[in-house]
Amino acid sequence: MKKDTKGITAKKEDFSQWYPQVLTKGKLIEYTDISGCYIFMPDSYAIWEKVASFFDQEIKKLGVKNAYFPLLISESYLKKEAQHVEGFAPEVAWVTEHGSTKMPERLAIRPTSETAMYQAYSKWIRSYKDLPLKLNQWCNIVRWEFKNPLPLLRSREFLWQEGHTAFATQKEAEKETRQILDLYARVFEELYAIPVLKGRKSEKEKFAGADYTLSIEVFLPVGRAIQGATSHHLGQNFAKAFNIKFLDEKGKESFVWQNSWGLTTRTIGIMVIMHGDNQGLVLPPRVAPIQIVIVPILFQKTKAKTLKIARRIKEKLSLHFSVHLDEREDYSPGWKFNEWEVRGVPLRLEIGPRDLENNQVTLVRRDNQEKQSLPISGLEKEVGLILDQIQQNLYRKAKAFLKRSIIKVSTLAEAKKQIENKKIIFAPWCASPQCEENFKDQTGAKSLNSPFQQPKLKKGQKCFACSKKATAWFYFGKSY
Repeated sequence: MKKDTKGITAKKEDFSQWYPQVLTKGKLIEYTDISGCYIFMPDSYAIWEKVASFFDQEIKKLGVKNAYFPLLISESYLKKEAQHVEGFAPEVAWVTEHGSTKMPERLAIRPTSETAMYQAYSKWIRSYKDLPLKLNQWCNIVRWEFKNPLPLLRSREFLWQEGHTAFATQKEAEKETRQILDLYARVFEELYAIPVLKGRKSEKEKFAGADYTLSIEVFLPVGRAIQGATSHHLGQNFAKAFNIKFLDEKGKESFVWQNSWGLTTRTIGIMVIMHGDNQGLVLPPRVAPIQIVIVPILFQKTKAKTLKIARRIKEKLSLHFSVHLDEREDYSPGWKFNEWEVRGVPLRLEIGPRDLENNQVTLVRRDNQEKQSLPISGLEKEVGLILDQIQQNLYRKAKAFLKRSIIKVSTLAEAKKQIENKKIIFAPWCASPQCEENFKDQTGAKSLNSPFQQPKLKKGQKCFACSKKATAWFYFGKSY
């Protein structure tokens, strides 16, 4: 048998070493020869499939249908909405030739698909009877980040869904932006066991070409925030650029009101950082590709009986859970325990000679390493309850971390101190782009979002950063 070997050799505090180890040894990604482009291994893709399945079902309840649009966008179409192209220009990758022949016009590899889709919308929408139009596509995106790419968090190619909807009225469109944001919050809270900050982005941080952007923000144990998902109200900006008009019931011609919204594989990286520990991944049961691993402890005298019982347990549990039986004989039990810990499997069931004698299994939880013995009879019900407890425990721990990470401040000096302490600040702000730029220059922190439920501003309340009149409470923090 092989000797036990170390899994993760870096502590989580040494993030630059820990994170790539967890991703590769946890079998989520593999690097390629192209910087910023990664292979999604079966486990990470299985996580994405679970998220996609949940979200796809929910948006279909709202009347959204899936479609697929081309990967390539002509330069002339990409430039139709001025603010939009200006916002994405630095990240666009271009196709300029095929074979040895130069293209007559550059083609962008989609950084997002507003401009690719809306040229078609202008053909399809003629009457109020054609509205609302609600389409979504599951696809890949390329954004050539200038910063050093970080696997899953800032990849140059990633997977996502992008929804693009058109409505007859602003009220309908704005209602949907909140509905979608609530669905994104459910993905994080119910599947990934991660609490979020929901709110509206600043003018400086909104999506290029949108009237406004709503976002989900997450604060990670490494002391940085990250945008988890966005829901943009585009107003009539793209409708005017692409001439998307309709005749209403009275025969009056109007531009449509539009939204776009997206969730990406970045969410997997967020989950890894939120829950992972010094031993490796810690996967919430609802997204774990393998929820339970069974490790039989094999000795020559009891091997046949142990495997027989283990296979019977696997067969029963597999009716309700995703289960893997590790029958490998050329690895020691300790090596296997370590591997499945690194890979973050929520529950490990050990079956050895003593367990056989007592008609039980030894159960080990990944989230807190607690170990207990359970009778084989009625095991399905017990492990179901424990998996629910693990899901709830991960969320509870993450929520407690978020709560103690938010510090209310009212002055620039307090803000600088708490940003230095790796906290999120919650402060009254003037919402000026220049003020935000100045604060970022001084601290490296930027606005995250402004919650929908606002504390009341005091009479004459001043901006924490520049002492002008405050208009809203905002979250600020250092961010990926």
